[in-house]
Amino acid sequence: MTTTSAAARVPLVLGAEAPEASRALLAAVHGAFGATPHMFRAVANSPAALQAMWGFFGALGGGRIPARLGEQIAVAVADRNRCDYCLAAHTALGRKAGATAEAMSAAQAGQSADPATAAALRFALQLVEQRGQVGADDVAALRAAGFDDGQVVEIVAHVALNLFTNYVNVALDVPVDFPGVKLRPR
Repeated sequence: MTTTSAAARVPLVLGAEAPEASRALLAAVHGAFGATPHMFRAVANSPAALQAMWGFFGALGGGRIPARLGEQIAVAVADRNRCDYCLAAHTALGRKAGATAEAMSAAQAGQSADPATAAALRFALQLVEQRGQVGADDVAALRAAGFDDGQVVEIVAHVALNLFTNYVNVALDVPVDFPGVKLRPR
């Protein structure tokens, strides 16, 4: 089934309408979520992009950064990039990972009562705002908060994945299919 909402800039493909090479991955996405979120249906127009995205999610899901922190990073990056889709999706996923509504709202603003989480969010937003041009002191601050080198690299990877998903959803105007969350005023 292909769906194109008034807002979507590419078809939201599913089933036989999806390229053959995307179908097995879409089935895996459906199995993981119990549905096939619109973002994956938009990305499925390119089997290579879908494989990259799904593989990236899977790899980081098996990493050392806990799911809750990964979702907090995602909402901070989504808010900064004005991505309604990712803000809604990752707020819901963060709640599922055990974060309170208050913790997710604070993360959206790049804040946390937990010093290590606050340091990770600060670093993630520095990466976004400075387009990766952070300094040795920025990495040292993350280490001082308790993150080892592997975790530092994973935080960078989480930011990179979220930039990818933010850009897909914003550029292609993918309709939000998670409970809406308001972006912070600018």
